[in-house]
Amino acid sequence: MQITSSLVSFVSVLWVTVFSPAECKAKQVSCRLWAEPQMPELSMNGDFIIGGIFAIHYYTNSGENTYTRLPPWLQCSGSMDFRQLRFARAMEFTIHEINNRTDLLPGITLGYQIYDSCSDVQMAIKIALQCENGLDPVFNDTGSCSKLAAATVPAVVGDSTSSASISMARMLSPFGIPQVSYKTCACLSDKRQFPTFFRTEPSDQYQAAALARMVKYFGWTWIGAVRSDTDYGNYGMAAFLKAAQEEGICVEYSEAYYRTQPRSKLERLANVIRRSTSRVIVAFLHAPDMKCIFEELARQPLPPIQWIGSQSWIIHPDFLRFNMCAGALGFGEPRSVIPGLREFLLDLSEKQASESPLLTEFWESSFSCSLKGRIGSSEFLRECDGSGDIRALQNPYTDTSQLRTTNLVYKATYAIAHAIHGMICNKRQCDKTNKFASWQIHNQLKRVNFTTKNGYQVNFDANGDPEALYELINLQFKKDGTLDFVTVGYYDTSKPKGQEFKVTSTVSWFGGQTEVPVSVCSESCPPGTRKAVQKGRPLCCFDCIPCAEGEISNNTDSLDCIHCPPDFWPNTKQDSCLPKPVEFLSWDDTLAIVLTVFSIIGAFMAVCVTAVFYQHRTSPIVRANNSELSFLLLFSLTLCFLCSLTFIGQPSEWSCMLRHTAFGITFVLCISCVLGKTIVVLMAFRATLPGSNVMKWFGPVQQRLSVLAFTLIQVLICVLWVKISPPFPFQNLRHYKEKIILECGLGSTVGFWAVLGYIGFLALLCFIFAFLARKLPDNFNEAKFITFSMLIFCAVWITFIPAYVSSPGKFTVAVEIFAILASSFGLIICIFAPKCFIIVFRPESKIIEQIVWEHAIKKSNNLEKRDASYNNNTSSDINK
Repeated sequence: MQITSSLVSFVSVLWVTVFSPAECKAKQVSCRLWAEPQMPELSMNGDFIIGGIFAIHYYTNSGENTYTRLPPWLQCSGSMDFRQLRFARAMEFTIHEINNRTDLLPGITLGYQIYDSCSDVQMAIKIALQCENGLDPVFNDTGSCSKLAAATVPAVVGDSTSSASISMARMLSPFGIPQVSYKTCACLSDKRQFPTFFRTEPSDQYQAAALARMVKYFGWTWIGAVRSDTDYGNYGMAAFLKAAQEEGICVEYSEAYYRTQPRSKLERLANVIRRSTSRVIVAFLHAPDMKCIFEELARQPLPPIQWIGSQSWIIHPDFLRFNMCAGALGFGEPRSVIPGLREFLLDLSEKQASESPLLTEFWESSFSCSLKGRIGSSEFLRECDGSGDIRALQNPYTDTSQLRTTNLVYKATYAIAHAIHGMICNKRQCDKTNKFASWQIHNQLKRVNFTTKNGYQVNFDANGDPEALYELINLQFKKDGTLDFVTVGYYDTSKPKGQEFKVTSTVSWFGGQTEVPVSVCSESCPPGTRKAVQKGRPLCCFDCIPCAEGEISNNTDSLDCIHCPPDFWPNTKQDSCLPKPVEFLSWDDTLAIVLTVFSIIGAFMAVCVTAVFYQHRTSPIVRANNSELSFLLLFSLTLCFLCSLTFIGQPSEWSCMLRHTAFGITFVLCISCVLGKTIVVLMAFRATLPGSNVMKWFGPVQQRLSVLAFTLIQVLICVLWVKISPPFPFQNLRHYKEKIILECGLGSTVGFWAVLGYIGFLALLCFIFAFLARKLPDNFNEAKFITFSMLIFCAVWITFIPAYVSSPGKFTVAVEIFAILASSFGLIICIFAPKCFIIVFRPESKIIEQIVWEHAIKKSNNLEKRDASYNNNTSSDINK
């Protein structure tokens, strides 16, 4: 489109004159226009003429071009756009208002030439050339083809379409003629291509950003896009799609249409809309194009659709008759009031209308009659009889309730007037004889800054654009069932970033819904899930994947899940991290209570046995069982039962050191006592060989020292362990992901296994000695009981090792306590239970065991005496 316009512009320039300036000067001939001048539809003479171009008709008829003669004249055709006629007459009104003012251009009369571009680019180019050359078909002022005076029209208002405005700007810019338009194509802000272009309506760049912000505000992420296949639609939609992408909005389809395209294209577009899954459509179209689409969609049932419109059609009154437009949203220029305009528009009689072909057509179309008896040449059958009352009409021409674009024309005309005032007027008067060039008006337009009579500020930035201020328009039903434009919000670029868009009133949705319509490709992913884009589809189409173990997402539509900190764990919904529960074997735990009861029972048993032994300390069986070691053993067993309690409760620095050292020392003390008793029994019954004096080396003193020595070795190991690398409390995060195990770290594993290894060594040694003493007299079962107790002890602690390693959490502690209690119970039951039974229930058995024990002692003493006598005799023989 842009290349075609440039080509047409270039060719049209060649049509301006018959001869080049050099030829004119040499031959002294007149400069003549190649084509007939395009006469204005409305005009008035004045000291300075302002041009106006409006798309009052929709189509043109140009006939067939044979390329053997000048192209046929372009003729406007189709129905008249009464709204565009109101724009043209608003320019008339503005110029009359300026001429009546004394503070602006005093003594100067502005004139106007208003043309109809018929929404056609070629017609707009022809009118632009007309504005440059004037209406005279022949010009020869000085024998030269150059005009020293200003152009016939120093400035132009219009056109009503972006494509026509672009082509006009390319024609007017080389001649320095400024153009003040109310069209919005973002491309027109490029001062390199359009240096003399100004506008009173903001660029579509702002409208596109506003539309994208609104779509995002209402949560629509899945939309359809339809545009006019023109510069306005293509540039505008491109700006919107870019802004929508930045807002995270996805487009299901993007279609282009122009009203002159084949009907098959329109039908295909309607089918795309009906089959689509998006329920929101952004339509960046000219009003005539949008009208064609609505008429086609009305032929068949249509699913509920929320229409989002560009300013070109969302404020057009023609769409108030389409019920499918109910609830439509879009941005438009602020609604305004122009005092005196309505009276001017309605001050039109049949006689005045007959003086202008344009107004004649309007009158005939409005009242369905023919002026001046043109029955033969008119489509209407009757002649107008003067009864038509324009005040009774209800059409876009007479409707001044929504003066939005009309106000833009009003401001554009005033801007040119202020620029001319700046050129020819000083503080006292204006010089109507001042012949200025159009480029000087252009420079003045850059500096204009004024307030219109109805209170609107007018100025231009470096790109010739005004500040963007839009009202959010909503098509709502009135009480009488008809649609009307209602302002429900605004978009103001002068507001701080992030506050430009605001909804101020209740929005009416399609079908009278009160809830905001939903248009998404996929439902939002709730917290606890993340989005996974579906392969081959837009980003807005996704699946919701639950977060992995240990991860959360606390926002809707999270792209990724995040890991909880090490000491936190997700809740069941996986939308927040909660502190992990800390687990240890606490006092109120059922397992701890059970173990505590057994520990106390064991300690109580040891105390009871001690009491029994103490009460019967003079009895033969107590005396025969080495009472001193027995009492020490019972004391150590009591400590063994009680030391298990140190493993219960919250681990602390002191409790961790105490539990392992107390366990290690008390158990060594216990095993040392058992080992001493075993050696005494073994020595008493095995010391029968001549010359054996082993009993004197393991008497009571030696027994005490051996127990002390064995225990001190363990104490030394524990001291080294505590000094070098003591046990310490730590949070175990490895066994359970969802909770923290508070336990005692070993510090030094070597120290721990050294303590256990030393206990195991003593237990194994005790078991071996007890096994060797198993063949004692039948009535003395001390060695057998010790053997059995050591079997239980070793079995428990051998089983403890894999159980300890494999038990998680608090059960590790429970296993260790169980091993302590089981081995302690094994010792107290196997060693002391039979003796207590004999003491309490079978006291006569004491004598038998006493006799056996005394026999063993006597035998041992006799052996010692015999050995002593033998040694003395041997010594005497030697001396002899």
